[in-house]
Amino acid sequence: MSIIKEQAIIVSQEQISDGIFDMRILFQKGAAQARPGQFSALYCRDASRLLPRPISICEADPEEGTLRLVYRVAGEGTKEFSGLAAGDAIEVMGPLGNGFSPVPGEAGAILVGGGIGIPPMLELAKRLPGEKSVVLGYKDTLFLKEDFEQVKDLAGVYVATEDGSAGVKGTVIDAIKEYGIEGNVIYACGPMPMLKALAAYADEHGLAAQISLEERMACGIGACLGCICKTKQKNTHTNVHNSRICKDGPVFDAKEVDFS
Repeated sequence: MSIIKEQAIIVSQEQISDGIFDMRILFQKGAAQARPGQFSALYCRDASRLLPRPISICEADPEEGTLRLVYRVAGEGTKEFSGLAAGDAIEVMGPLGNGFSPVPGEAGAILVGGGIGIPPMLELAKRLPGEKSVVLGYKDTLFLKEDFEQVKDLAGVYVATEDGSAGVKGTVIDAIKEYGIEGNVIYACGPMPMLKALAAYADEHGLAAQISLEERMACGIGACLGCICKTKQKNTHTNVHNSRICKDGPVFDAKEVDFS
């Protein structure tokens, strides 16, 4: 699979929640190659911002040649992106990283997304065969829940919020326990404390688990070693107990990650 870098055209963009934007871009070659869990790197027009901003792929439509990117405004780069409109051009590189790998023969998957880790779980939910349960964790305001509810073969979409304004008050683990959600494999993306808790839960219950790590990235292609995580096995590239999240991940087997 080759990395593509070209000028993409914005098809549409809207704000869907507080500080969260939903952008669709025409990026035909990238859309044809994209896999659930991968990301794209978007370049700013402002020449003072040399490094691209990584944004996870929410949906990929090979037929239309579009990618859907749902992101949170977190700095000047993403603030610039939020001001773009349909018809504007933006330089994009991707698809990047290693995505989720469906576990052969396993049924009853549990897909878990927390915060801005929710968007990349949508394409996985659409492509993953068999029945699946979706657990979404929010601080307060919900987004993308209705999109998940349109996916086929769903056992249900369950919500946890920090303030208790919707679903279970608490964490995604609280929601899994409250609703009695069962499965054989967990796929997850979200903040590190959530992933650590899910890795422990999977280990305790004998479940396979794949987790997508969120991290600030620089180059996006593994050259700068700016985004690393501690791993239990030595990395073949560096020969130390570190892995590059952008290149070796962002998706890892939960048992490979050292959360200590």
